[in-house]
Amino acid sequence: MTIAVQPSSVMSGFEYDREQELLHAHCAIPFSFLGLQDNPAGRGLILRAWRPDALRIDVSEYPSGKLLGSMVKAGSGLFELSFPRRRKRFNYQLTVFTEGGQSHRIFDPYQFGEYVMREEGMDYDALYRHQGAHLLQHSFNTRRHVRGVLFRVYAPNARSVSLVGDFNQWDGRIHPMASADDGIWRLFVPELDEGTLYKYEIHDARGNSLPLKADPFGRYAEQWPGLASIVHDEKTYRWKDESWLESRGQLYDKPMSVYEVHPGSWQRTSDNEPLDYKTLAKKLIPYVKKMGFTHIELMPVSEHPLYESWGYQTIGMFAPTSRYGSPDDFKYFVDRCHQAGIGVILDWVPAHFPNDEHGLAKFDGTSIYEHPDPKRGWHPDWKTCIYDFGRPWVQDFLISSALYWLDEFHIDGLRVDAVASMLYLDYSRNEGEWEPNVHGGNENLEAIAFLRRLNETIYQRFPTAMTIAEESTSFPGVSRPVHDNGLGFGYKWNMGWMHDSLEYMKEETVHRKHHHGKITFSTVYAWSENFVLSLSHDEVVYGKGTLLTRMPGDEWQKFANLRTYLTFMFTHPGKKLLFMGGEFGTWNEWNHHKSLDWPLIDDSDSLNAGIQKLTRKLNKLYQTQTELYELDCSEAGFQWLVSDDQDQSVLAYARFDKEQRPVITVLNMTPAVRHEYLLGVPVKGKYKVLLNTDAKELGGSGVSPGRGISSLNEAHHGFAQSIKVDLPPLAAVILKPEE
Repeated sequence: MTIAVQPSSVMSGFEYDREQELLHAHCAIPFSFLGLQDNPAGRGLILRAWRPDALRIDVSEYPSGKLLGSMVKAGSGLFELSFPRRRKRFNYQLTVFTEGGQSHRIFDPYQFGEYVMREEGMDYDALYRHQGAHLLQHSFNTRRHVRGVLFRVYAPNARSVSLVGDFNQWDGRIHPMASADDGIWRLFVPELDEGTLYKYEIHDARGNSLPLKADPFGRYAEQWPGLASIVHDEKTYRWKDESWLESRGQLYDKPMSVYEVHPGSWQRTSDNEPLDYKTLAKKLIPYVKKMGFTHIELMPVSEHPLYESWGYQTIGMFAPTSRYGSPDDFKYFVDRCHQAGIGVILDWVPAHFPNDEHGLAKFDGTSIYEHPDPKRGWHPDWKTCIYDFGRPWVQDFLISSALYWLDEFHIDGLRVDAVASMLYLDYSRNEGEWEPNVHGGNENLEAIAFLRRLNETIYQRFPTAMTIAEESTSFPGVSRPVHDNGLGFGYKWNMGWMHDSLEYMKEETVHRKHHHGKITFSTVYAWSENFVLSLSHDEVVYGKGTLLTRMPGDEWQKFANLRTYLTFMFTHPGKKLLFMGGEFGTWNEWNHHKSLDWPLIDDSDSLNAGIQKLTRKLNKLYQTQTELYELDCSEAGFQWLVSDDQDQSVLAYARFDKEQRPVITVLNMTPAVRHEYLLGVPVKGKYKVLLNTDAKELGGSGVSPGRGISSLNEAHHGFAQSIKVDLPPLAAVILKPEE
């Protein structure tokens, strides 16, 4: 029989100090005081429990359930029970009685100290396997286990950290976490399960209470106003995309046509609510498949408190936003994309983060994520914090986030946002607002080193994944390997092509001859990087208009210009990206609170429906004609046929495949029909028309390039043979030699 001995009614100085720490949530070493301890006042063991919400606590042995006694309240919330005849620690449960006659039996978290503090084989590139909230099962022996959640959070400069949540009425006194030399605070709470809401209550080094913090490694998050992290079991989803992952390869000599999507506004319900992930899978995937795109690129789905930021002010770097469903729902969306043969690219934001009080800013009272110097740690345009890229913890955190999406969600690629802002210390800063690096330059050497490590790590661990840089300057070697002194990205957005070509297209057609260089200049540098030609969301907001409204002329000319421009993109060297709505020529600027203007294509004979038909045809041509993609990354895949006919605003070029077979594109950038235009061609024989954007079915006027187009033994444009072709107004014609 176990005899319970009550403690002295007078607390020792040691007990009083610990009780005061617990009372003010300042305890950093709870396992040295709570739970079963050697009794300092006599023989045997003493059990201490800290429950300021309790009126009484009974102790039962586990698993027998035998009542061992009632604990005595020794302070404001400290309960004790002595076991003078026990030398060996044992497992137990507490029955906690609270006001209103309520009671509940729990496993005391502070009997698991050795288990909690044990850390083996830390993978710093995959911290998501170690940090955050992990559902797991602790074994008492081979037959008995308890399920619970192991919490870990990095707060190296905190005086104390407590776990708070819906399980303890958000009371920071009840679950103090244990600190360690590695700066990580830990606590295993038995019997918590999936769906538990939690945050961290942190006191800084001086003992000041900070706003409650969400988990930096949280996998699931509550929406406003709670903004709590949510425990999630990542092991429940069963993937069915094995064949996709096994066959996935690099795309440098393959077609890649990307449909960029904002999940909250592609299509909405009749009540103007966003579609959830599962409904998106049901509606978006068949549409993308029908349109012929190879990939979907999602604007950031990482959890973000402000919907109006479109996801670019991210707080949950490890959590798909719960606006559209659970993490498993998002896995379902990706899985269904893969089963349909569609890749998924995510926008990922490692450049900056918002300073919302529940987020990363001043996380433990100090700048452990943001750079402490405002000249390097604060973005004046976006009013956001900038990561401290030279800090090892920050590098590990960001790289772990990138790998997490590739690993846990089977993402095929990451488009890295705002790379230019990371590369330059003077980005968007005036003189005196920045300081040069150690060499006197404006390059952010720490960010450059981080990006190189990021890309090396990703391609080492996921060789068939890809990274894409949104980089708007002429920084050299963005998509070149690190061993060639590059940044190591797979691709770079071609912002120069986008800017110059749109500037050209918005000119009135009569003036285009004076701006001819804008439409031809891109081939000067087209192979300096592995480019993605991007017509992204940034080009259809902030008063810029849409692709359609930026075209000059009357309604017919606007549509004709857009048809020609899209054909120019799909036949120009580089991978393709088109923002949602551009595929059918929307009139209204994108509004993240509204659905796209789908009624525009209800009439299959409308000019908008013609743009949609053209986009579908272009995707099909692009993926079936090897000449349009096999040598994307090589000058051998392109040749100008006509680049200097600015007076007539005509351009012509050939694309070649690995067998040097050509496909020819001719662009007439004016409304005038060019009859029997003499064009030098690289191959003799008959030519067939693969596409005419002036076809009536696409909304054109129906001018034909001609029938039976055969080469003449007449040298022109540097070739021994030529063809005569009628060039329709404001149109593109794609030709190919008949075999």
